[in-house]
Amino acid sequence: MTIAAIRPALRPALRLALPLVCAMALSACNATQRIADIGSGPRLSTIQNPQTQAGYTPVSLPMPAPVVGTREPNSLWRAGSRAFFKDQRAARVGDILTVTIDIKDSAKIDNETERTRSGSESLGVPNLLGFEQSIARRLNADPANAVDMSTDSATKGTGSVTRQESITLQVAALVTDVLPNGNLVIQGRQEVRVNFELRELTIAGVIRPEDIGSDNRVSYEKIAEARISYGGRGQITDVQQPRYGQQLFDIIMPF
Repeated sequence: MTIAAIRPALRPALRLALPLVCAMALSACNATQRIADIGSGPRLSTIQNPQTQAGYTPVSLPMPAPVVGTREPNSLWRAGSRAFFKDQRAARVGDILTVTIDIKDSAKIDNETERTRSGSESLGVPNLLGFEQSIARRLNADPANAVDMSTDSATKGTGSVTRQESITLQVAALVTDVLPNGNLVIQGRQEVRVNFELRELTIAGVIRPEDIGSDNRVSYEKIAEARISYGGRGQITDVQQPRYGQQLFDIIMPF
């Protein structure tokens, strides 16, 4: 069998090998990132502009006509104000507001997968333009039984996830920027140390001024692009984590 005849037979194998090589490369990148994160918690993603993300589609909806505010020169009350003399809610860079976090989340997922496959292939060349005898002498094999393959595989997977979380916190956040449409970018951080354990709470996101209550508070579910982190570091946290060597071993071991 010439090289030209072998090449078409190898094309399917090459097509299957290319995705496998790409998957191995992605796995190596993931392992590198996990090794870099040993000893630290998972990193929060940065707040990004949704319009610059791939697949973004602008939304167009009917909007009411803008209402022109009326001037009241002889009135002590200012339209839109929630206080008699001044609106006490955060509105400018440097203002402070309180963010209330009350998360009660629960989830339960059960998955089960079972797959079985078997196959058998047999290939022979009893006649090939009269060259079968010369091929048999050179290869020292019977062309009628050139290739005989069989495969048998079975896969079974079972997974279960049960999660229940409850977090109730309050943290003061600082207005760090005012966007052109009037929305406020906020960021807050709180650290509490008890003995040798440090608890850290961070929050960041974008809010509407209309969602700030009269008591200068905003709830976490009204924060767009919210990034909330509650964790800690110290002696207790170090004891709860596996050793660095064990974490490295779990990442690089393929089996």
